[in-house]
Amino acid sequence: MSAGGPDLFVVCKNCGSEVSPYITECPYCGTRLRKRAPKIDRNGRIAEQRRRRPVTPSLPRLRRGEIPGILHESHPYATIALVLLGVAGCLVWRTSALNLGQITVAGSPGHQWWRVFTAASVYDNTGYAVIALLVIAIYGSLLERRHGSVMVIALALIGGAGGIALAARESTSLFMGGNGAALALLCAWAVPDLIRLLRKHDYDGDLLGTGVLAAVMVLMPVAAPSASWIAAGVGVVVGLALGGLLTRIHHGS
Repeated sequence: MSAGGPDLFVVCKNCGSEVSPYITECPYCGTRLRKRAPKIDRNGRIAEQRRRRPVTPSLPRLRRGEIPGILHESHPYATIALVLLGVAGCLVWRTSALNLGQITVAGSPGHQWWRVFTAASVYDNTGYAVIALLVIAIYGSLLERRHGSVMVIALALIGGAGGIALAARESTSLFMGGNGAALALLCAWAVPDLIRLLRKHDYDGDLLGTGVLAAVMVLMPVAAPSASWIAAGVGVVVGLALGGLLTRIHHGS
């Protein structure tokens, strides 16, 4: 690199990763690096003033099983647990031990309030289960790396169990499944990129694919009557609201 030329990389203060000096957010941990992308002059140099970085930055010591150049990330245990609960709920009612009436809700659950939680993990339609659990697995793991397991569980409970509880108050139909939880996780993950899109900034996520999956989950009650329109709406509202709050807190804006 010639004297006065552009830096080849900058070091993220949060995770220590070397990233491009032309991005605003660390792609590994999501930490905000700068408020806006730097301006480049005609000679390809960064025009704005920046703090001088160390001449030879050092990377953190590799952990066991970590590959050089690839960020070590913990396993998304909360997301794995949600998916396993869904798989179990897809199978358990088919045994002679339990039936749908014992673990789902049709109308107000009364003193058996716990049924709204079990109902959110039970599926009577294999296609519904596969798509919902796929969405939960993808966006739950992405959110867990960004905000931690507590937030993933909170979104899943409010969007899933909360959505079914509200749907049960409005109808006596049999509702179950995690369409509300899946939409809450999906929408919460998409909020930062949606904000960048509205501000006409670059974003890294696949909003087109996310939009397709969101549409499939919203329309799931057409193919699977046990999926609730109300639960889907609750999931969308909760995901957008908490996602917006998390984005403001995370970026401090």
